Amino acid sequence: MGITKTQIFTESQNDLAQFFKVLGHPARVAILQYISNQSACICNDLVEEIGLAQATVSQHLKELKSIGLLTGEVEGKSMCYCINVVRWVDIQNQLNTFFNTTKTNCC
Repeated sequence: MGITKTQIFTESQNDLAQFFKVLGHPARVAILQYISNQSACICNDLVEEIGLAQATVSQHLKELKSIGLLTGEVEGKSMCYCINVVRWVDIQNQLNTFFNTTKTNCC
């Protein structure tokens, strides 16, 4: 496997690439959609809602937390997850900048 040269790219390019990589799985998109539509943090509903094994859901949550999109707090014996609004807005701004500065007048 080749070595990636991430250091030759900007911080924003690396950040967006990591974001897209993590969101490259439909389960993670479903998890984000479900959590973002709730009025409170989610503790145990995800396994039932998503329909995947607990270990699989936990791995997807770990990936979403790794890029800062989710925050998690221990509540009793379980973890409760919420959207990290600050990070979410940061990603939205990066995406807006990316799409608004891309020229679309070729071919």
